[in-house]
Amino acid sequence: MKAWLTIPICLLCFFCRAQEVPGNTQQQLEDLGDEFLEDDAFLQHLEFYRKHPLNLNTATAKDLEPLRFLSELQLSALIRHRSLFGKLISIYELQAIPGFDLVTINKIRPFVFIGPAETVRENFLSRFRNGSKYALLRYTRVLERSAGYDTSRTTYYLGTPDRLMFRYVYQYKNQLYYGVVADKDAGEQFFKGPQKTGFDFYSAHFFARDLGKIKALAVGDYTVNLGQGLTQWQSLAFGKSVEVMNIKRQLPVLMPYRSAGEFLFNRGAAITIGGQKWEGTAFVSSKKFTGNLDTDSVERFTSFGTSGYHRTKNEMADRNRITDFSFGGNLTYRGGLLKLGANLVSHRFSLPMQKRSEPYNQFAFSGNQAMNASIDYSYTYNNVHMFGEVASDRKGNRALLQGLLASLDRKVDFSLLYRNISKGYQNLFGNAFTENTLPVNEKGVYAGLLIRPTTGWQLATYADFYTFDFLRYRVSAPSRGWDYLGQITYTPSKKAELYLRYRAKNKPLDESWTPSVMDSPVDQVRKNLRLNFSAEIQPKLTIRGRTELIWFRSGMRQEEGFLAFLEGNARVNDKFSGNVQLQYFETGSYDSRIYVYENDVLYSFSIPAFYDKGLRYYLNLKTNIFRNCTLWVRFAQTIYADRQSIGSGLDEIPGNRRSEIRGQIKWGF
Repeated sequence: MKAWLTIPICLLCFFCRAQEVPGNTQQQLEDLGDEFLEDDAFLQHLEFYRKHPLNLNTATAKDLEPLRFLSELQLSALIRHRSLFGKLISIYELQAIPGFDLVTINKIRPFVFIGPAETVRENFLSRFRNGSKYALLRYTRVLERSAGYDTSRTTYYLGTPDRLMFRYVYQYKNQLYYGVVADKDAGEQFFKGPQKTGFDFYSAHFFARDLGKIKALAVGDYTVNLGQGLTQWQSLAFGKSVEVMNIKRQLPVLMPYRSAGEFLFNRGAAITIGGQKWEGTAFVSSKKFTGNLDTDSVERFTSFGTSGYHRTKNEMADRNRITDFSFGGNLTYRGGLLKLGANLVSHRFSLPMQKRSEPYNQFAFSGNQAMNASIDYSYTYNNVHMFGEVASDRKGNRALLQGLLASLDRKVDFSLLYRNISKGYQNLFGNAFTENTLPVNEKGVYAGLLIRPTTGWQLATYADFYTFDFLRYRVSAPSRGWDYLGQITYTPSKKAELYLRYRAKNKPLDESWTPSVMDSPVDQVRKNLRLNFSAEIQPKLTIRGRTELIWFRSGMRQEEGFLAFLEGNARVNDKFSGNVQLQYFETGSYDSRIYVYENDVLYSFSIPAFYDKGLRYYLNLKTNIFRNCTLWVRFAQTIYADRQSIGSGLDEIPGNRRSEIRGQIKWGF
């Protein structure tokens, strides 16, 4: 990096701040890698409840579940404490509830408050008048020109490098939502060619809750989350992380879809009707999506186009060629401490799906009709919470998931999860707590332990052992792996935190020993050691830093890696704030990559993978232009030491640097 760049970067460390996401939540997002970046509904929930906090004296478990901060045991303990002792007087009274400590309290504190019970009854029309609404416009562009914009090539991007996203949202508490989203990716056309209507993707939603016996009503785009994800789960779901007690999927069955991703949602109508003990949900959807088409004697598609990119002629030819007509429902019984649910979802595609003829695809889904059904349950007894789901596909193949959360002591919590998913089980839209992305072909046992030995100290650890009974992509034989994590966190106050983490993981992949011998799976062992700190130096100045080491081994091949960054966050006044980060990384190759969560403009985040050798810095600035109108600006650049180009194919950029700018304006009214 040129020397003159370091001066403004260092100076800006003292007057910058970004959107606030709790540290443990950043780690959960970081452990997802670079997946699910289009789903920002979770960040929208956090920001809304930061401005409109929930009253802990009246909030139900369903109100608190979308925050994702509390386990089922903590939610049950809170509700039980209120019923036995009445309303809370102070936020710190939570320390008297099993499972709550200062770390947990500080985590939820920005999103909740303690107040008197609300007794005012509101009519439905008032929800349209008393909510909050905003319009948001976001612009993003990579400054360097990639190979895809060279029109002399046989294949090239039809549009400009600009990415645009527009969103209008209205929300009243968690009872009424409506709005629209429009998105154009970089390389896509805009009011030109096939995109004569402007944006490549449009979405609209209307969602209402608590309308008498109608518990939820969705029209337009919405998500469906069933059981523990063995049948269908379309909202963001966390996997293994330092939050070892958050292994249970717990969200409402229906939720409004307000993100720019073009794949994981339903388009149609849904309704939930219920009383005190029984609740039923029915939904129907008809949605077009992109499929990778293959035509010989019969037209079919080989895979879903989940990226949402429609930039080249080939991508445009596949755009919205598949229609998915789906329907299903859920029936739930709640009686005391027991909850039982029955789930069904059916999909019918306009073209049959037929994956490539590869050995690992022997049990893969084929045809144009898919169906999954399941029964799920949960039961709480004293300080133990049990949950699970048993599912079956259209061909009768089974999947089982069984979990347990237990409070062994006021300072010790334990989690256990077993899954047994047959090699023949077929699922296209699930997202369970598994090692595989989809819940297929996997058996495993996960155990987690959370210890709070004394005030400010916390030890979280888990071990996960899993086997795959059949072949997988890039794995030409049955295999087994393991995953360990241990993290010690010291939080002397709500203004400072230090943690040390060690993680080791082995997930075998094929590696050719000689060109003439068939591939065979070998151990792929990754070991990470991380030291991370954050501290509030002054009321308006916070710093965060990290050092991370990685050791990677694949057969006889070994690599090492290193990454370190320092970030400054500050608020100059009520109108100007932001943050800046400076980072150095050096690894052997992509195999020894390191993921880092990066702060971004409001409602956005990124989790890039860093490998090879280089420097990275980014700057986020936020300013209030006038009342209810806020502007964010972001600049990020990566500079590599020994590269002549970055990326590959149409995304290849000549040179050794990649720069990105992003601007966003939000107007609340």
